[in-house]
Amino acid sequence: MNKIEILAPSGGFDSVIAAVHSGADAVYVGSKRFSARASAHNFDDEQLRECVRFCHQRGVKVHLALNTLIYDEEMEQALELVKTAASADIDALIIQDLGLVSLIKRMVPDLPLHASTQLSVHTPYGAKALYEMGFERVVLSRELSLAEIREIHEFIPEVELEVFVHGALCMCLSGQCYFSAMLGGRSANRGMCAQPCRLPMRYGDNDHALSLKDNGSLLYLQQLQEMGIASAKIEGRMKRPEYVAAATLAAREARDLGMITEKTADRLQSVFSRTGFTDGYFKGELGEKMFGYRQKSDVLSADSKLLKEIRSCYKDEYQHIPLELCFTAQTGEKMRLTATDGIHTVHAESEDVVEKALHLPLSEERAAQSLKKTGNTPYYIKTITMEIAPDAAASAASINALRRKALESLDVSREICHNYKIHSIDLTSVLSTNEKTSSENRAFVRTLDFPDSMRRMDRIFVDLFGMADEKKLIRLLNEGYPIGVEVPRATFGNEKEVYARLKKLKELGVSQLIAHNIAAVYMGKELGYTVHAGFGMNIVNSYTLRWAADHGIVSAQLSIEIELRQIERLRKSIPVGIIRYGYFPLMITRNSPSGKSCKNNPYLQDRKNEKFLVTEREGYSEIVNCVPILMPKDAYPLGEKVMSDFLFPVENSVENMEKTLEKLRENQNFERKTHGLYLRGVKKSTSV
Repeated sequence: MNKIEILAPSGGFDSVIAAVHSGADAVYVGSKRFSARASAHNFDDEQLRECVRFCHQRGVKVHLALNTLIYDEEMEQALELVKTAASADIDALIIQDLGLVSLIKRMVPDLPLHASTQLSVHTPYGAKALYEMGFERVVLSRELSLAEIREIHEFIPEVELEVFVHGALCMCLSGQCYFSAMLGGRSANRGMCAQPCRLPMRYGDNDHALSLKDNGSLLYLQQLQEMGIASAKIEGRMKRPEYVAAATLAAREARDLGMITEKTADRLQSVFSRTGFTDGYFKGELGEKMFGYRQKSDVLSADSKLLKEIRSCYKDEYQHIPLELCFTAQTGEKMRLTATDGIHTVHAESEDVVEKALHLPLSEERAAQSLKKTGNTPYYIKTITMEIAPDAAASAASINALRRKALESLDVSREICHNYKIHSIDLTSVLSTNEKTSSENRAFVRTLDFPDSMRRMDRIFVDLFGMADEKKLIRLLNEGYPIGVEVPRATFGNEKEVYARLKKLKELGVSQLIAHNIAAVYMGKELGYTVHAGFGMNIVNSYTLRWAADHGIVSAQLSIEIELRQIERLRKSIPVGIIRYGYFPLMITRNSPSGKSCKNNPYLQDRKNEKFLVTEREGYSEIVNCVPILMPKDAYPLGEKVMSDFLFPVENSVENMEKTLEKLRENQNFERKTHGLYLRGVKKSTSV
């Protein structure tokens, strides 16, 4: 059985040292460009090269997080970063933007790609789809239970799975949170999340209804290892080195000993927690106990005494690389030392030849004492074989110098693991010159109960779980209503049911499907649907549109995190749509904001007394914005180039939908509205 990898976060070089000296098998870092933790210290190009050198010498892998959405005007910079990372011999790239994937495969075909948790993968079909796209590893969503993780691994054992075991838990499914972007222009998909979820948000009796305790699932490492999971991930690139060291040491104890010592556990909770930890997702036990926020006692527990104590634990090298040495000292010849770690073998010679001993010849015992002095390195000596002439003389200083020379040479040999071939690519040749546009109007509704005037729409996408009345569905299809199915944005633990329902709908005559994640795309294609991409796919650039076209997707509802001027400049390999009207869902949460049913009090209230409707779906909740997006047709210069999408997630009756449609048809004003991010955009500081 392979040991599960302990993957530690590193926001700066101090954290790299803390992680490596504490026993991490791999670290993940961010560049100063395109990192989902843009506020971390992060690494410039030379620091990244030095980080890889340092880690590889110590047998530790380095994964670079290039895990943000990328706009057209940034793609060239992103590929320059890929080139820099490949030249530095990075071990893997963590990617969110699907448009970047095919470009990397052309540029550095052998560079391993890991699918970021920002891709919202939480089901077997999602992992399978990404594996078939060329991802070697999938970083699963944090919301999964052990049983669900096992199911994914058994469904597609070929792909490596990476699972979060410690650190912050976002309330929202990663990649599907638009709260920070919509309220303040700081996008979680662009590495700029302002974490409004950690502020007071009242829902029923819960005053911090969007703030979860940190994940505390380290004691499951041996179970995950037995399951076949490749990597145990610690969250925390924004946190101090002492936190990284404490969490890494605790993970190593949990994996290797099956327990965490009391002292290590106390340090871990004291260095950072939100009034304790939770393993609610792993156990499948959701509810009120999962909530927590940072209180004064949590802050004060990380005092200078504790931090100094933790620093003392990782000040020295973690000696874990066994070496075999072969030492030769023959009179009249130079001393020779061969060192091997089992993969790399180096040879070193002394400067001077060995002289005859006048008094005390060199013994194997004295030679071994010098050869075993590896204290300031990651190595320890496993075996030594010697050939020493009986009259040979050599000083401890000369043997020490030979040992240092050999180990320095071994360091250099260990630095390069891959030696990637890097190809030049022409970005302009990737995109289609034949732009495809459409001016369709499309409605998105929850159930088959909608007004007759919906017939004017070119397409009506109905939520999968709102289509249970088969007789009514067949009647509406026969009457000519252009009904398609919208797959839920989250299918926690019920993908098999979703697949079965989709199969049945296809048999009943529904042929169009809109997918908000890669799993739904895969299922739709397998079942023979015509597949459209929804906003949950987070499409913001021409290269992802090209990817979508290549994968048989016929249209794309663009992300709300793209401006109209950028949309106008897109090279549209398939028709695109924007949301002209709708109360936009800002969050998907598996755990209810109240920790229990939302039905009695459906509104979340922030510090400014704004109210956000919380709606219950099949297996998750959605939090929708307090005001609707409204983009009048004459308010933007795109004319007939884009589809207009109308969302009805809160209109709870046919009458209300009809009133809204009438206002839209007559271009009436709404009392409260927003243009969303189509005009003001999001902050662009993920690239510098």
